[in-house]
Amino acid sequence: MDEPANTDRPAASPGTGAPPAAALESGAASVRDLLNDVVMTARSVNVHYGDKHAVKNVSIDIGRNQVLAMIGPSGCGKSTFLRCLNRMNDTIAGARVDGVITLDGNDIYDRRQEVALRARVGIVFQKPTPFPHSIYANVAYGPKIHALAKNRSDMDELVHTSLVRAGLWDEVKDRLSTPGTSLSGGQQQRLCIARTIAVNPEVILMDEPTSALDPIASARIEDLLDELRANYAIVIVTHNMQQAARVSQRTAYFHMGDLVEVGPTDRVFTNPQQRLTEDYITGRFG
Repeated sequence: MDEPANTDRPAASPGTGAPPAAALESGAASVRDLLNDVVMTARSVNVHYGDKHAVKNVSIDIGRNQVLAMIGPSGCGKSTFLRCLNRMNDTIAGARVDGVITLDGNDIYDRRQEVALRARVGIVFQKPTPFPHSIYANVAYGPKIHALAKNRSDMDELVHTSLVRAGLWDEVKDRLSTPGTSLSGGQQQRLCIARTIAVNPEVILMDEPTSALDPIASARIEDLLDELRANYAIVIVTHNMQQAARVSQRTAYFHMGDLVEVGPTDRVFTNPQQRLTEDYITGRFG
């Protein structure tokens, strides 16, 4: 459970504004609040892009059947950290990741985990990215690559189930052969979610999944997140604090590469333990 609120806020570290490491170790960043079943752990994770230290000594747990929202000003390291969770930073020249990240107790940076990791930890990007193929082929792509369907009947069922879970089946069931790019922006994003869950991942990562969508489409995605967390662990990066408050059970606040605070969403938004968190949430900066 989360630790009691600390009315004596730790002093900021010189130059960063972040609480000192000792404060985080005894405070929210190391507490497995609201976590009954941890699926991923990150310990002392640092990310460098050349000489730039983008993520600094981040430790956090990710629980099954919950949405963890990561908030903070632009350039604070939240998307960089998100990409560590499925090794997308591996593709960036000059990027270096240190520390330990585990999935079900296995180090995801172990060479033996690399192939399976892509299926077990899916990602949905800020801008919808359907493949230039049919709606059916978009959803079937991952299962085909990972040999998850024995025959066409199995694949049909898998595509149907994924589109139902993504809340898209009723809108596309009569046009599965049409290009995924022909759908509206909100539909394309739900198609990408269907494509992600078709390989039966344990964790779904979302990097500002509604920032390019209109309010109605955004609301559909938010409703979908509440349904999906029954089956998945979800981590979402968002600049929209109202969205974080609506969709998540836990919230992590990042600032200048530091994980300043993490805890139950209602507590982080109503009784933040760190001055930096309070200043950001109340609009004093960011």
